[in-house]
Amino acid sequence: MALYGSINNVRARVAQLPGFAIAWAYADELLRADSPTAERVRAIAVGQRQRTELGGGVFASEECYRSKARADGFFESHRKFIDVQIMFEGAELMEVADLATMTERQPYNAERDLITYEDNPEASWLRVFPGQAAVFFPADVHMPQLALREAGGVVRKCVLKIPVA
Repeated sequence: MALYGSINNVRARVAQLPGFAIAWAYADELLRADSPTAERVRAIAVGQRQRTELGGGVFASEECYRSKARADGFFESHRKFIDVQIMFEGAELMEVADLATMTERQPYNAERDLITYEDNPEASWLRVFPGQAAVFFPADVHMPQLALREAGGVVRKCVLKIPVA
């Protein structure tokens, strides 16, 4: 079941799961305004991303992009990793749906740990703002990076990838 809300509320629900302690330590560093992690993420140019290894098989994809129209998005899920998506700057809309309600578009790509799906107009919407997080487990099909408003905007976000136990 996907989780969404303030970092502290989400943390309280998954604190005991393997790999999450590493993720929350990173999140604390990221959200401290003067930290080296926050400075590094602020310096990422639009359209760029970088991978930061955190240990224990956990890594962060530190990203900066322009949010996009829904027509340009796609539904995805993963088998090897749980996504913890932490909004740093900007805001976006994410959609989430249960795997059982989806039709596969592209089969599993093990190299990218990615399955893509056909559209699902019955998906739920999440509006995600700075200081909030969304956690997507393998059964949570999601479509991130969507613009809240027609014009979109610049988003800085960290997607923590936690190995499935």
